Amino acid sequence: MHIGNAPCSWGINYPTGNAVTWQQYLDEVAAAGYRGTELGPFGYLPEDPALLTDEFARRQLELIGATHVHTFGDAASAETLYKTLARLCPLLVTLGARHLVIMDEDNFYPREARGVLDEAGWQGLAATVRQAQRIIEDEFGLKASFHPHVGTAVQFEPQIDRLLAETEIDLCLDTGHHAFWGQEPLPYMRKNWSRIAYVHLKNVDRAIRQRVLDKELSIEQAFAAGIMCPLPDGVVDIRAVVRFLEEQHFDGPIVVEQDLAENAPETPLALARRNLDYLNSVA
Repeated sequence: MHIGNAPCSWGINYPTGNAVTWQQYLDEVAAAGYRGTELGPFGYLPEDPALLTDEFARRQLELIGATHVHTFGDAASAETLYKTLARLCPLLVTLGARHLVIMDEDNFYPREARGVLDEAGWQGLAATVRQAQRIIEDEFGLKASFHPHVGTAVQFEPQIDRLLAETEIDLCLDTGHHAFWGQEPLPYMRKNWSRIAYVHLKNVDRAIRQRVLDKELSIEQAFAAGIMCPLPDGVVDIRAVVRFLEEQHFDGPIVVEQDLAENAPETPLALARRNLDYLNSVA
């Protein structure tokens, strides 16, 4: 299995304005024991492939893919996505990565209507996904997958089912985002195994999730409180997920993502190490 981590585990969700430099991130993800990394928000790591090749090699890292966030709910923004893919995809190909994950932008939606699209909005989303997949796969030879995400138009199982039915794109199944609303990731993986190309491993704190389900906490408040907890500590049976992936001889990327609580008692480096130690103990 190809296990990696991603800059978001260090609190890096945007290309600029980060407390952690890209050099520090690469140093620490390698020090934590990972040999694979995602690219992170496009523009966070340099776009110079020669420089990145050297920086990865020096740390014995490989680029396993990227996750790109776009406002799929806004069909008028589609051309911006296609122009970005024309820059991003060649970089991934040059660096030897084989996967590109695309994901809807949750900040696009009003707080009182998270992930709500009318029929025209959904049709625009699906059309943009189809065209993005064509560019990623047919023009650049990468594998495209779509990441269902909390707070977006593709977060609940009926929405994911519809996306799978109306497009040919496969999934990046995120165990934490799937479990956020009380859904069970492993049965859904079994049901749709032929459509899963990429996996993000996260876990969910049971008590904080219950407060979300009871409408005591918003999505933002839940993340700040640490709903995405370390892999050994949550409601998702990560051991069973890993066992299933092994049984299926899964050869796609498995990326650990550790969203940080506002007052996390451990550093990103310590959390990354603890998550990898746990994976090594159950794999």
